[in-house]
Amino acid sequence: MSPKGMSGKVQTVLGPIEPDRLGITLTHEHLLIDLRCYFLMPEEASKRYYVDKPLTMDMLGVAWRGFFSMKDQEVLLDEKAATEEVLKYRHAGGQSLVDTTSIGIARDPLALARISRAAGLNIIMGGSHYVPVAHPKDMDKRSEEEIATQIINDVTVGVGDTGVKTGVIGEIGNFYPLSENEKKVLRASAYAQKRTGAPILVHPGIHPKAILEIMDILTKAGADPRHVIMGHLDPIRPMSAIKELAQSGCFVEYDRFGSEDSSFDYDIGEARSDPVNDVQRMESLEYLISEGLGDRIVIAHDVCTKADTTRHGGKGYAHILENIVPRMRKRGFTQKQLDAILIHNPAKALAFA
Repeated sequence: MSPKGMSGKVQTVLGPIEPDRLGITLTHEHLLIDLRCYFLMPEEASKRYYVDKPLTMDMLGVAWRGFFSMKDQEVLLDEKAATEEVLKYRHAGGQSLVDTTSIGIARDPLALARISRAAGLNIIMGGSHYVPVAHPKDMDKRSEEEIATQIINDVTVGVGDTGVKTGVIGEIGNFYPLSENEKKVLRASAYAQKRTGAPILVHPGIHPKAILEIMDILTKAGADPRHVIMGHLDPIRPMSAIKELAQSGCFVEYDRFGSEDSSFDYDIGEARSDPVNDVQRMESLEYLISEGLGDRIVIAHDVCTKADTTRHGGKGYAHILENIVPRMRKRGFTQKQLDAILIHNPAKALAFA
């Protein structure tokens, strides 16, 4: 049940809008974020030299290889820099994006509202809880009802005393295999969706079993798959698992366009994946379209570290529009298919039930 007047609308940090005002939309980005919850002190003395080093151009060689141990790589804290970076996306034709920074990683509602005004972009803010290493210390003691109450309040009243409301429940962070607290957060988020109608966006563990298990938990708790976005699918194989996921009715998100660093692989707990590149991402989209699932696809870059930004040598927020869309056209993607992925699918995914 949506808050009064919200059904069919999208909730931005500046208030509700009609979905057809979103235009070109990236569904998974971060403008400001603190990922030092992942920090690990290296065992080796020779690797500790970069722990507190600023991410200058000469340090890019270790930016991904040493991601878990390089504090400056793990934060985007400069509002002015964020505005300048995202303006490149606006100037390339982008109109909207989802900032999926959730509870525990320095979500900043008022700063997002300021960036939205300065850049002339629709920004949808995330909610719910991120991965277990970012959970509050008392998460073991928190009930599903307490967690859901906070999420519902963020959607209907606003975060804290800011008055800025979340427009998507997520990114809900998970590792693989799922812990009891992660399952608890998923169920609480599903309940919050039932109460508010807000869409859900998930950060799954990188494993084919993880995405299907998460969808099972969400739907059994009452979530509507048609209002769920499953993120971080880029490295997950086999594609039959992605097909099965999309056939549940949810949106499938390929959200690391521009990330092609072969020195980094995702390796947390039992979740491990090799890096993929943009060609493989486009091949995955082509497969889904060939299977009749083109109306389920959304895409983004998941800019979340300094090395992702253009000022530090990354591709930034405009990469898809400036580089990927022209390549997609050369590969045979039609304008109708591109409009679905960039405009129509996000509009459906982000509208309140």
